[in-house]
Amino acid sequence: MADITDPENTIIMTLKDGDVIIQLLPDVAPAHTARMKELARAGAYDNVAFHRVIDGFMAQTGDVQHANMEKDYNPGRAGTGGSDLGDVKAEFSKVPHARGSLGAARSANPDSANSQFFINFKDNDFLNGQYTVYGNVISGMKLVDNIAKGEPPANPDRMISVKVAADV
Repeated sequence: MADITDPENTIIMTLKDGDVIIQLLPDVAPAHTARMKELARAGAYDNVAFHRVIDGFMAQTGDVQHANMEKDYNPGRAGTGGSDLGDVKAEFSKVPHARGSLGAARSANPDSANSQFFINFKDNDFLNGQYTVYGNVISGMKLVDNIAKGEPPANPDRMISVKVAADV
């Protein structure tokens, strides 16, 4: 496991094959970082499917409304919902959408990010300045690479649990 130097801003995402460690970027995107920690602490991300996984591009998850695989998973609606906390205003920065970066998923409106996010499989520079980057995978990227592909995947993988490292 990676050396966790800032446990309050580190996420431990448990997948079927192990843990993915994500370092959040509160100095770059404070509102997005705070939202992820709030939802993680509430257990909202636990058992949520990766509903859109495009090989060579990214893996998207975080629809806490329609993609919980133990409560209400609906492949036809997965990716259309969010939390009841409201949208988060865009926090664009110079941080690139590099391999392993965490980006805020949103609709056409730049200020519509909510609970959904994606992890880039490769450098996706065309997203720079258009989607908020608020974290980076620091350990476990090979586990992300192995997430079942599809839109939606026939047998989607899920986040078994998502925790703030300071809480474990």
